[in-house]
Amino acid sequence: MAGRNDAVRGAPGDAGEPSAWARELLGLLRPAERDAGRVVDWLAGAANAEVSLQDATGALLAGTRLSLDESLVAGLGSGRIASAAWEGEGRHLRLVRIGHPSGIRVMAVSRRTPFDRHTADVVTHTAQVLELLLAAHETTAAGRRLQRATADLRLAILQLLMVEDTVAARRVAAGLWPGLLDADTACVYVVESAPARRERLVAECLDTTRDEALVVRCPAMDGHVIVVSPRPATASDLRSLVGRYPGTFLGGSVWQSLARTATAYGQAVSALAVARFREDKTAVYAERTHPERLMDPAALRGWAGRVLRPLDALAHHTRAELLATTRLGLEFTAVNTAKILGVSRNTVRARMERVETMLGTDFDDVTARAVVHLALHTQINLQDGQAGTDPDAPSPGLAGLLAGPAMGTWARELLGRLDGGTRNVRRTLRTWIAAGGNAERAALTLGVHAQTVREHVRSAEPVLERQLLAAGTGLYEVVLAHLVVGELEQPVLTAE
Repeated sequence: MAGRNDAVRGAPGDAGEPSAWARELLGLLRPAERDAGRVVDWLAGAANAEVSLQDATGALLAGTRLSLDESLVAGLGSGRIASAAWEGEGRHLRLVRIGHPSGIRVMAVSRRTPFDRHTADVVTHTAQVLELLLAAHETTAAGRRLQRATADLRLAILQLLMVEDTVAARRVAAGLWPGLLDADTACVYVVESAPARRERLVAECLDTTRDEALVVRCPAMDGHVIVVSPRPATASDLRSLVGRYPGTFLGGSVWQSLARTATAYGQAVSALAVARFREDKTAVYAERTHPERLMDPAALRGWAGRVLRPLDALAHHTRAELLATTRLGLEFTAVNTAKILGVSRNTVRARMERVETMLGTDFDDVTARAVVHLALHTQINLQDGQAGTDPDAPSPGLAGLLAGPAMGTWARELLGRLDGGTRNVRRTLRTWIAAGGNAERAALTLGVHAQTVREHVRSAEPVLERQLLAAGTGLYEVVLAHLVVGELEQPVLTAE
């Protein structure tokens, strides 16, 4: 007979009622309790034994390391035997094979006293519970791996679109999402929420778009979800989603060709900055007037062609790579641009430095960045079928483009919003731009604290409805407005 220490905890009082130990064991299958280590520890206490769970190679997965006969373990691992018992050296040992999708597991139970009927039942049922638990874990893990692989594939497609490789992007997408990128044009949306909510937001976007859009976790911004969609209905679907959740905002681009995904992404981020100040928490890039629309189109394209002409000598793929990287690099930091493109930040910096050298300019100068940004976004319009202008044809140059009456009206209206008040935010903003967007240098010029400069610039953002501190399209439009009214000097470019 088993002694007091051998009795299994909660042995049944009569044959008709469930055992307390069985109820405890089944309780370990509840979602909050599902853990193989927890089950092994429970068995050790219930059977007054030492318990180990290992794989066929002997690697310990849970419990206590036990000295086991290698031939028995090998037999269980190969599936030749289902269980084994051994006693000697003052120990009583039971080994049980546990099936697992990725390979056999072996559970070993070692006691100083013999196994009675109840203890043997506990061991048998625990092995069954572990088998169910491990199979469920493997299924869950496989699902997570599939989700990660799918998310990585979506990101790879987006990165191909960002560098204008639409052919490769369509090939990659065709396997899982047939027809997704068959359209010639698409809109890009950026949905923003708190980073802690992003996984839920991704799921909501996938459900809302019904796999008819490319939904990607932004690799650069933790709270952003990027949606590329050829469906007009996606805009209203996403607006509805944003309306249901507080602290969620939506920025959208205008319709662009797939080759202009990087441009559309920059537009969506720019619109997102405006959405933060809107009651409905949404904004579309086309909702405001942009300076390039106020210039003579033929003259603008001719000027842009001359500015970028030094790049024309490069091989097509090299030129496209440099242009795509520079367009993003002028919108975002080198680190974030690298994450978006899937390259190193040193690669981003090297490509942009090469463009700087070829254009004969300095990207530390915010006015130079603004002017090159204008040329790049004008130049890409040529790829969408708009007729270009001979770069050698007479042109008024940048000064002439900025001197038109429509440009003057636009610039004075925009900057005039900052007039008035006692803080002279307009002067601070102009000085900050002239200092290359460096608050410390601007503060020295103005004789104030750097934090004061940042606060002035930040306070100008809702007034101008443009993001300034984070650079990008909004800032460059404000820089162009300063150039129009003559409050900043025009930068020098080699070919301009």
